[in-house]
Amino acid sequence: MQRRTFLRCAAIPPDDLNGMRSLTFALRRVANYDALDEIMEQTATIKVEEGTTIRSESVVVLLVDDQAIVGHAVRQMLVPEHDIQLHFCQEPLKAIAMANEIRPTVILQDLVMPDVDGLTLLKFFRTNAATRETPMIVLSSKEEPAIKAQAFGLGANDYLVKLPDRVELVARVRHHSRGYIAQLERNEAYRKLAESERQLANEVAEAAKYVRSLLPPPITDGPVRIDWRFVPSTQLGGDAFGYHWLDENHLAVYLLDVSGHGVGSSLLAVTALNSLSHRSLPKTDFSDPAAVMRGLNPIFRMDRHGGKFFTVWYGVFERPSRRLTYSGGGHPPALLFAGENASEAQIQELIPDGPVIGLPVELPFENTTVELPSFANLLLYSDGLIELEQPDGRMATQDEFTKFAGMQPNWEDILEQVLARARTLRGSQPLADDCSLMRVCF
Repeated sequence: MQRRTFLRCAAIPPDDLNGMRSLTFALRRVANYDALDEIMEQTATIKVEEGTTIRSESVVVLLVDDQAIVGHAVRQMLVPEHDIQLHFCQEPLKAIAMANEIRPTVILQDLVMPDVDGLTLLKFFRTNAATRETPMIVLSSKEEPAIKAQAFGLGANDYLVKLPDRVELVARVRHHSRGYIAQLERNEAYRKLAESERQLANEVAEAAKYVRSLLPPPITDGPVRIDWRFVPSTQLGGDAFGYHWLDENHLAVYLLDVSGHGVGSSLLAVTALNSLSHRSLPKTDFSDPAAVMRGLNPIFRMDRHGGKFFTVWYGVFERPSRRLTYSGGGHPPALLFAGENASEAQIQELIPDGPVIGLPVELPFENTTVELPSFANLLLYSDGLIELEQPDGRMATQDEFTKFAGMQPNWEDILEQVLARARTLRGSQPLADDCSLMRVCF
C-alpha cells in the first residue's frame, strides 16, 4: 500500500516565489524530491497572458484526483450539462501544467493523493499565477472540521465531501464559475480602461509638448527681459501666450485662455496663438491692441468653434516713450509692479474691460495706456492660478492673488512664488487647470 504523507505548511504570499522555494527545502524532508521540483518548475515558468478572457457561456472544470472511479463518477454527473467541459487529471504532479493549458473556471481537487498531499497542491495552485484566482472546490472523503478550516485557510473557496449529490455539485460548479467569469470580464474591462487612460495621458502629454514647442524662448538680455512658466493640467487645457517685436520700438505681449478642457480647447488656443504670432488677421494694425481684439472676434465666433470662446490680454510696449497700451476681454487683470525703484514699487491691476472673444455680436474694445516708471514689472497669468478650490471647498479670489503678488519684495522669483502658492492652496490635489505665467521686466 502506497504511503501518503500529510504536511502542515505555513502560508506563503502569492507573489513570493522565493518564499515558495524556501518551503520546498522543508518539504523535501518528508516528500518526494522530484514531485516537488516538477510542481515548482510548472509554477515558476507560467505567466498569465494579459487580457485573458473566457466566453461567458463556457464552464471549464478541472478535476484532480488519483482515483479513476471518482473521475468516472464526476463525469457521469456532468454529462447532462452540455455547456460544462470536464478535464480529469489523475496525476497530481501534472495538475498545475494542465490548469495552465486549459484555464479552468473551477478546480475540483482531492486532498489525499500520492506524491504530494492535497493541501500542499492547493498552496501551489494559489501561488501559480494562472490559477491564483481560480475557484477551488476541495472534493474529499475527510469531514473533520480542522481539515476543512485548514483547506479554507490555504485558499479553498468551497468544500464538498465526496461523492456529493449531482444537483448540488452542478449548482456549486456553476455558481463558482459564474463568479470567476464575471471577475475575468471585469478585470478585462478595467485593463482596457487603464490602457485607454494610459493612451489618453500619452496623447495629452504629446499635445502639451506641442503647445510648449510653440511658445517663444525667454528673453534674457536687452531692453526688455521676459521669462515664463507653463504647467499643463492633467486634462489638456486652452492656455497659450507669446511675445514678439513688431518693429525695433514696439513689443507685443499676450496671453489667452480658451474655455473648457480637452483637445478642442487646445486646438483653438493654438489657432488663435498663430493668428497673433504670425500677424495673420486681415486689415489689422497689431500695434493697436483694440484693433487686434476687433480683428479676432469675427474670426473666432463661438458659434463656429463648437461653442468655445476665449479670454485674452494683449499689450504693446512702446520703448522710446515707455508707454504700455493694452486691451482685451474677460481675462484676469495683468499686474503691474512699478515705481521709481524696487523699494517704492506698488501693485496695480491692468484690467481689460472688453468682452470675451467669440461673441456672435460686435462689441466695442477700447485701449488703455499707462506710462511705466524706471522700475516696472508686468505679470500676465491664466485663471488657473486664481480659481483654486482649496481642500475645505473655498475658492481663492482675485483680490487675494493681487495682495499676495504685491507683498512679494523680490519679483525676480515671482513666477516660482506664484506656482508654490497655487500648489499650497490645492493641498494634495493636482492643479485642476493649465497654469500659465509670464513676467515682463521693462
